[in-house]
Amino acid sequence: MNCPLIVVATRNPHKLVELRKLFGVPSAALRPVADFPDAPDVEEDGETFVANALIKARAVRDFTKAWALADDSGLEVDALDGAPGVYSARFAGVHGDDAANNRLLLGKLADVPAPQRTAHFSCAIALVSPDGREFTATGICPGRILHDPRGSNGFGYDPLFLPDGHDRTFAELESEVKCTFSHRAVAAAAMRETLQSLFVAR
Repeated sequence: MNCPLIVVATRNPHKLVELRKLFGVPSAALRPVADFPDAPDVEEDGETFVANALIKARAVRDFTKAWALADDSGLEVDALDGAPGVYSARFAGVHGDDAANNRLLLGKLADVPAPQRTAHFSCAIALVSPDGREFTATGICPGRILHDPRGSNGFGYDPLFLPDGHDRTFAELESEVKCTFSHRAVAAAAMRETLQSLFVAR
Protein backbone atom coordinates (compact mmCIF):
# COMPACT_ATOMS: atom_id res chain seq x y z
CA MET A 1 0.00 0.00 0.00
CA ASN A 2 1.52 3.31 -1.11
CA CYS A 3 0.42 5.14 2.00
CA PRO A 4 1.36 8.75 2.87
CA LEU A 5 2.32 9.84 6.36
CA ILE A 6 -0.61 9.43 8.74
CA VAL A 7 -0.29 10.85 12.25
CA VAL A 8 -2.19 8.80 14.83
CA ALA A 9 -3.74 10.61 17.78
CA THR A 10 -2.24 8.29 20.38
CA ARG A 11 0.72 8.24 22.71
CA ASN A 12 0.27 4.52 23.32
CA PRO A 13 2.99 2.55 21.46
CA HIS A 14 1.08 -0.72 21.83
CA LYS A 15 -1.96 0.72 20.06
CA LEU A 16 0.27 1.99 17.26
CA VAL A 17 1.80 -1.46 16.71
CA GLU A 18 -1.68 -3.00 16.70
CA LEU A 19 -2.99 -0.50 14.15
CA ARG A 20 0.00 -1.03 11.87
CA LYS A 21 -0.75 -4.75 11.82
CA LEU A 22 -4.49 -4.31 11.37
CA PHE A 23 -4.09 -1.81 8.54
CA GLY A 24 -1.26 -3.62 6.77
CA VAL A 25 0.70 -0.41 6.15
CA PRO A 26 4.46 0.23 6.45
CA SER A 27 5.58 1.16 9.94
CA ALA A 28 6.87 4.52 8.73
CA ALA A 29 3.44 5.44 7.37
CA LEU A 30 1.85 5.63 10.83
CA ARG A 31 3.50 7.96 13.32
CA PRO A 32 2.21 8.74 16.82
CA VAL A 33 1.31 12.26 17.81
CA ALA A 34 3.97 11.80 20.50
CA ASP A 35 6.50 12.48 17.72
CA PHE A 36 5.17 16.04 17.71
CA PRO A 37 5.94 17.25 21.27
CA ASP A 38 4.07 20.53 20.96
CA ALA A 39 0.82 18.96 19.77
CA PRO A 40 -2.02 20.16 22.02
CA ASP A 41 -4.17 17.95 24.20
CA VAL A 42 -7.75 17.82 22.99
CA GLU A 43 -10.95 17.84 25.05
CA GLU A 44 -13.09 14.91 23.98
CA ASP A 45 -16.48 16.53 24.47
CA GLY A 46 -18.41 14.81 21.68
CA GLU A 47 -21.65 12.97 22.40
CA THR A 48 -20.70 9.91 20.33
CA PHE A 49 -17.59 7.82 19.71
CA VAL A 50 -17.52 9.00 16.09
CA ALA A 51 -17.68 12.64 17.21
CA ASN A 52 -14.79 12.19 19.64
CA ALA A 53 -12.66 10.37 17.07
CA LEU A 54 -13.24 13.19 14.60
CA ILE A 55 -12.43 15.84 17.21
CA LYS A 56 -9.06 14.21 17.90
CA ALA A 57 -8.23 13.52 14.25
CA ARG A 58 -9.08 17.07 13.17
CA ALA A 59 -6.92 18.56 15.92
CA VAL A 60 -3.93 16.44 14.92
CA ARG A 61 -4.49 17.23 11.23
CA ASP A 62 -4.70 20.96 11.94
CA PHE A 63 -1.46 20.87 13.95
CA THR A 64 0.62 18.61 11.70
CA LYS A 65 -0.91 19.53 8.30
CA ALA A 66 -0.77 15.80 7.54
CA TRP A 67 -3.30 13.01 7.25
CA ALA A 68 -4.50 12.15 10.76
CA LEU A 69 -6.26 9.19 12.35
CA ALA A 70 -7.90 8.76 15.74
CA ASP A 71 -10.14 6.31 17.50
CA ASP A 72 -12.53 6.41 20.42
CA SER A 73 -14.12 3.48 22.18
CA GLY A 74 -16.08 2.46 25.23
CA LEU A 75 -18.58 0.15 26.86
CA GLU A 76 -22.34 0.42 26.40
CA VAL A 77 -24.55 -1.52 28.82
CA ASP A 78 -28.14 -2.17 27.79
CA ALA A 79 -29.55 -2.16 31.33
CA LEU A 80 -27.99 1.28 31.87
CA ASP A 81 -29.44 2.77 28.67
CA GLY A 82 -26.04 2.66 26.98
CA ALA A 83 -23.96 4.02 29.85
CA PRO A 84 -21.11 4.51 30.47
CA GLY A 85 -20.70 5.12 26.72
CA VAL A 86 -18.42 8.04 25.85
CA TYR A 87 -17.79 8.48 29.58
CA SER A 88 -16.33 4.97 29.93
CA ALA A 89 -12.84 6.12 30.92
CA ARG A 90 -14.17 8.57 33.51
CA PHE A 91 -17.35 6.81 34.62
CA ALA A 92 -16.48 7.14 38.33
CA GLY A 93 -15.20 10.70 37.95
CA VAL A 94 -11.43 10.27 37.52
CA HIS A 95 -10.15 9.58 34.00
CA GLY A 96 -8.48 6.18 33.78
CA ASP A 97 -9.37 4.87 37.26
CA ASP A 98 -10.25 1.37 36.09
CA ALA A 99 -10.84 -0.06 39.57
CA ALA A 100 -13.28 2.70 40.52
CA ASN A 101 -15.07 2.44 37.16
CA ASN A 102 -15.52 -1.29 37.57
CA ARG A 103 -16.80 -0.93 41.12
CA LEU A 104 -19.33 1.65 40.02
CA LEU A 105 -20.48 -0.51 37.12
CA LEU A 106 -20.94 -3.55 39.35
CA GLY A 107 -22.82 -1.44 41.88
CA LYS A 108 -25.23 -0.15 39.28
CA LEU A 109 -25.83 -3.70 38.02
CA ALA A 110 -26.04 -5.32 41.46
CA ASP A 111 -29.72 -6.23 41.13
CA VAL A 112 -29.64 -7.00 37.40
CA PRO A 113 -29.87 -10.74 36.63
CA ALA A 114 -27.45 -12.39 34.20
CA PRO A 115 -29.81 -12.53 31.19
CA GLN A 116 -30.26 -8.75 31.36
CA ARG A 117 -26.58 -7.86 31.70
CA THR A 118 -26.01 -7.62 27.95
CA ALA A 119 -23.54 -5.04 26.69
CA HIS A 120 -21.17 -4.30 23.86
CA PHE A 121 -17.89 -2.53 23.31
CA SER A 122 -17.97 0.09 20.56
CA CYS A 123 -15.12 1.64 18.58
CA ALA A 124 -15.03 4.44 16.04
CA ILE A 125 -12.03 5.31 13.86
CA ALA A 126 -11.75 8.60 11.99
CA LEU A 127 -9.35 9.47 9.17
CA VAL A 128 -9.08 13.07 7.97
CA SER A 129 -7.05 14.55 5.12
CA PRO A 130 -5.15 17.83 4.86
CA ASP A 131 -7.67 18.98 2.27
CA GLY A 132 -10.66 18.40 4.54
CA ARG A 133 -11.95 14.99 3.49
CA GLU A 134 -13.19 12.81 6.36
CA PHE A 135 -13.76 9.05 6.63
CA THR A 136 -15.10 7.03 9.56
CA ALA A 137 -15.52 3.37 10.44
CA THR A 138 -17.18 1.70 13.41
CA GLY A 139 -17.19 -1.71 15.04
CA ILE A 140 -18.83 -3.43 17.99
CA CYS A 141 -18.22 -6.56 20.04
CA PRO A 142 -21.31 -7.89 21.87
CA GLY A 143 -21.23 -9.72 25.17
CA ARG A 144 -22.37 -9.41 28.76
CA ILE A 145 -21.16 -8.12 32.12
CA LEU A 146 -20.20 -10.69 34.75
CA HIS A 147 -20.85 -10.35 38.47
CA ASP A 148 -17.17 -10.66 39.34
CA PRO A 149 -13.95 -9.75 37.50
CA ARG A 150 -11.85 -12.45 35.86
CA GLY A 151 -8.39 -12.21 34.35
CA SER A 152 -5.45 -9.83 34.48
CA ASN A 153 -4.83 -9.00 30.83
CA GLY A 154 -6.21 -5.93 29.11
CA PHE A 155 -7.47 -2.86 30.90
CA GLY A 156 -10.64 -0.95 31.69
CA TYR A 157 -13.74 -3.13 31.84
CA ASP A 158 -12.02 -6.14 30.25
CA PRO A 159 -12.16 -8.32 33.42
CA LEU A 160 -15.95 -7.94 33.57
CA PHE A 161 -16.75 -8.36 29.87
CA LEU A 162 -17.50 -11.83 28.50
CA PRO A 163 -17.75 -11.61 24.69
CA ASP A 164 -20.45 -13.63 22.96
CA GLY A 165 -19.29 -17.06 21.84
CA HIS A 166 -16.39 -17.20 24.31
CA ASP A 167 -15.93 -18.65 27.78
CA ARG A 168 -13.13 -16.25 28.74
CA THR A 169 -13.35 -12.54 29.47
CA PHE A 170 -11.41 -9.96 27.50
CA ALA A 171 -8.94 -9.93 30.40
CA GLU A 172 -8.46 -13.71 30.18
CA LEU A 173 -7.90 -13.82 26.42
CA GLU A 174 -4.48 -13.43 24.87
CA SER A 175 -4.15 -10.10 23.10
CA GLU A 176 -3.51 -11.89 19.81
CA VAL A 177 -6.87 -13.66 20.11
CA LYS A 178 -8.77 -10.60 21.29
CA CYS A 179 -7.44 -8.56 18.37
CA THR A 180 -9.03 -10.92 15.86
CA PHE A 181 -12.62 -10.03 16.77
CA SER A 182 -12.65 -7.03 19.12
CA HIS A 183 -14.57 -3.85 18.44
CA ARG A 184 -11.31 -2.14 17.40
CA ALA A 185 -10.46 -5.00 15.04
CA VAL A 186 -13.87 -4.73 13.34
CA ALA A 187 -13.55 -0.97 12.94
CA ALA A 188 -9.96 -1.27 11.75
CA ALA A 189 -10.92 -3.83 9.12
CA ALA A 190 -13.46 -1.39 7.72
CA MET A 191 -10.96 1.47 7.80
CA ARG A 192 -8.37 -0.71 6.08
CA GLU A 193 -10.73 -0.97 3.11
CA THR A 194 -10.90 2.83 3.03
CA LEU A 195 -7.11 3.09 3.14
CA GLN A 196 -6.78 0.60 0.32
CA SER A 197 -9.30 2.45 -1.84
CA LEU A 198 -7.42 5.71 -1.24
CA PHE A 199 -3.81 4.65 -1.47
CA VAL A 200 -3.36 1.35 -3.29
CA ALA A 201 -1.61 2.03 -6.56
CA ARG A 202 -3.87 1.39 -9.51
